[in-house]
Amino acid sequence: MFSYSPIRISFLLITLFITVLYTPLFAREDIEKNGNIHGAVTTSDGTAAAFVTVQIKSLSKGTLTNEEGHFSFSRLKPGSYTLSVSLTGYETIEQTVEVKEGKTAKLSIRLTVSRSQLQEVVVSSARGRLVNKNTDYVARMPISNLENPQVYSVVNKELLKEQVVVDAKEALRNAVGAAPVTYPAGGLAISSRGFVTSVNARNGMETASSRSSIDLGNVERLEVIKGPSGTLFGSTISSFGGLVNLVTKKPFDTFKGEAAYTFGSFGLQRVTADINTPVNQDKTVLFRLNTAVNRQNSFLNYGHNNAYLVAPSLSYKVNDRLTLLADLEYLYTDQSRVMYTRTAANSGITNPADIKLPYDQTLYLDDANARAFANKLFLQGQYRISDNWSTTTLFSYVSENAIQSYQYYPTWLTDTTVARNVLNYGPIHNDYTNFQQNVNGTFHTGRLRHRLLAGVNYRYFHGTFNYTGSRNNRFIDTINIRRSFTALSKAQIDQFMLNYGSMQPSAVSDQQTLSAYASDVVNITDRLIAMLSLRADRFNYKGVKGTDAYKQTSLAPKLGLVYEVIKDQVSVFGNYMSGFQNMAPVNQPDGSQLALDPVFANQWEGGVKMEAFSKKLNLTASYYNITIDNATRTDANLFTIQDGKQVSKGMEVELIASPVTGLSIIAGYAYNDNKIIRASDKNIEGNKAAAAPANVVNVWISYRLPGVLKNLGVAAGGNYVDKVYLATDNKYFMPSYTIVNGSLFYDTDQWRFDLKLNNIGSRKNWDLYGAPQALRNFAGSVTFKF
Repeated sequence: MFSYSPIRISFLLITLFITVLYTPLFAREDIEKNGNIHGAVTTSDGTAAAFVTVQIKSLSKGTLTNEEGHFSFSRLKPGSYTLSVSLTGYETIEQTVEVKEGKTAKLSIRLTVSRSQLQEVVVSSARGRLVNKNTDYVARMPISNLENPQVYSVVNKELLKEQVVVDAKEALRNAVGAAPVTYPAGGLAISSRGFVTSVNARNGMETASSRSSIDLGNVERLEVIKGPSGTLFGSTISSFGGLVNLVTKKPFDTFKGEAAYTFGSFGLQRVTADINTPVNQDKTVLFRLNTAVNRQNSFLNYGHNNAYLVAPSLSYKVNDRLTLLADLEYLYTDQSRVMYTRTAANSGITNPADIKLPYDQTLYLDDANARAFANKLFLQGQYRISDNWSTTTLFSYVSENAIQSYQYYPTWLTDTTVARNVLNYGPIHNDYTNFQQNVNGTFHTGRLRHRLLAGVNYRYFHGTFNYTGSRNNRFIDTINIRRSFTALSKAQIDQFMLNYGSMQPSAVSDQQTLSAYASDVVNITDRLIAMLSLRADRFNYKGVKGTDAYKQTSLAPKLGLVYEVIKDQVSVFGNYMSGFQNMAPVNQPDGSQLALDPVFANQWEGGVKMEAFSKKLNLTASYYNITIDNATRTDANLFTIQDGKQVSKGMEVELIASPVTGLSIIAGYAYNDNKIIRASDKNIEGNKAAAAPANVVNVWISYRLPGVLKNLGVAAGGNYVDKVYLATDNKYFMPSYTIVNGSLFYDTDQWRFDLKLNNIGSRKNWDLYGAPQALRNFAGSVTFKF
C-alpha cells in the first residue's frame, strides 16, 4: 500500500519527464556501439513469407517472420553475419550481411519455394500458425516471452478459424485458467486467478465493452495477461487477476483478402470480409477494411444475437523514421440479455439444476431486447529517433452507448415458483478518452544493457446513466411454471412500468487520471535479466450531488527477475506485481470522515518458461500468491476499517507443442484457491471467493494429414470448469462441467472449409453467473482467399 502527497507526486512526475527527455542524450555514445538487422522474406512468386524461421548461424539466435514476412535482430556487435532460412524438404537459403556501428542493415531474402509450397511447410509444422507469443503490448516494449517475468496467453485468429469461433466468450476458453461469463448488462469477462476480469484493453489502451459487447471481425489476437498489472496498465484496465487485451488487425504492404460465410445451429448466419491493399505505388500508404454481419437466435425458445461491424484502418509511412496509424471501429448490437437468476433465502435451491424450468426455456420474449452501439478511434504515431531510441504517441477515444437494455431478474421463491422482474437501462452514454506518450530506448551503463520504457497517460471519463424500474422493487408478476404461462413481452413490461415504474436518472461523476510510469529491463549478463518498474497515478473524482469530490494518489511497483538456464530455450523467473483500485472517503457513524487509501493487491510469482527443440515445445508453469490486505470492512459498530484481507493462490501450466509434423497441441491447467480471510461478515471468513473455480482445464489438439491428403485436417478438444459459487456466502453454486468439441477442416491457397460440432455430449452447463449455455450444436464456415 502506497500513499504520497501531491507535492511528492509532482516531484516524481517532473523527475520522470527529465529522465525521459535527457536519457537519450547521455546514453547516445553507448547505444551507437551496436547495430541492427531489418529484413523481409518473400516466396519465389513474390508474396510475403510469414512464420518462417530466420537464424544467425554464428550466434545461434533465431526469430520468426511476422505475417508480412518481416524480421529483425537488434543490438548486434559490428561485423559480418550469415543468416539462414531452412525449410523441411527444401534447400537452405543463406545470405551474408554486414552490420556497422549505430546503423541498421537492411536486406531481402527470396525463397526458392512458392506461396503454396511454403504454406504446406509452415502449416504442417503448426508452430507459428496457431500460437505466436511475440508481443509488444505485455511489457510495452519488444522483449521475448523467455525474457519476460510475467505470464500471459495468446489466442490468435488462426486458432479461432480452426475452432469456428464467432464470439469472444468462446475464444477466451483457449486461455489458461479462463472461465467465461456474460454480464446481464451485455459485457464479457473471465475468471482469472480467482478474480473477474473484463475485456478492458484494445491495442494496450483502455476500451469499453460492458454494454456493447465485442465482435471478433477486427481481432488479430487476444492477449490474456496474468496477475495484477496496474504498473503498466493502471486500475481501469486491469483487475487483480490480470487483463484481456484485444489486438486489432493492422494494414500490411501486400494485397490480400478473405471473405467468409459461417452457418450453423440456431439460425447462425454470419458474413465477414477482410481486405488489405497498398494505396500507392511505393506502398507507403496502406489500407485495411474488416466488416462483419452476424445473425443468430438463442438456443432458448426466445432470444437473438445480431451485430454489425465495420472497421477501417489506414497506415502512412511518412519517411524512414515516422509511421502513422489510424484505426476506426463501429459496432452495433441488437441482443437478448441473459437471465440473472436470484433465489429467495428459503427457496431450498442450491444450484440452477434444482430449478424445474426446462433447460431451453426462457421467461421473457426477445422483443424486450437490448440495442447498443460503440465508436472506437485509435491513433498512433511512431518516430524512430535512432536505431536504439523511439517515441510512440497514442490517442484513444471510445464512446459506448446503450439505447435500451431490457435486463431480466427473476427471483425463484421455490423450484417451481418465480417472481419476474425487469429493469430497462438506457439511455446510457460513456466516453473514455486516453492520451499516451511512450519513449523506448536501449543503452548501456558499463557492462549492463538497459531496455527502457518511460511514459505518461492522461485519462478522462464522462458519462450519463438512466434506467427505468418499478417503484419499491415491485415484481411484475409471480407464476408457477408447472402451470400454463406466457413469456413476458416488451408491451407487457412497458405497460407495467407506466403504471408502477419510473425513469430514474443517476448522476455520473467525471473522472480524470494522470499517470506516469517507467520500466527498465536490465541485462546483468546475457542470461540474467532484471525488470524494475513503477507507476504513479493521480486520480481526480469530480463529484456529483450527494457524493463529494476526492483525489487519490497511488504508487504501483513491479519487479521481475529472469535467468535463462539454457540461452533462448529455458528460463526461470520470479515477479512481484501490484494492482490497485481507487476508493472514495466514507462517513463514519460519529460524523467523522475516513480518507481511504487505494485498495492494493500484491502478487508474488515464480516459475519456468521453455521454448525448446526449435520451438516445437513451448511450456510455461508457475505458482502465484495474490494478497489483498487493505480491503474495506465494517466492524460491529458500523465503522469502516481498512484491514480486510483476501488471499488468492494457485498454479498454472500451459503447454504448446508440435511433436511431429502436422500435429499441434495446446493445453492448459489452472488451480486456484481464493479465500476471504478477514471481512465485515464473520460468517464468510474462510469461504471461497465468488466466481473463482478451483480447477480449469483447456485442451485443443489439431492434426493435418500428410501426403495426398495434406489439405485435410481434424481437431478435437474441450474444457473443464470446476464448481463455482455465485457469492461469498457460498450458498448458491454452479456445478462443474466438461465440454468436448471436434472439427474437420480442408485448407487450400484459394479456399477453406471448416465444420465443427460443439458440446458433443450435450452436457448442461452454466456460466459463472448462472446463465445456461447451449447444448449440442454445429457450425460450418466457407472462406475464400484472394
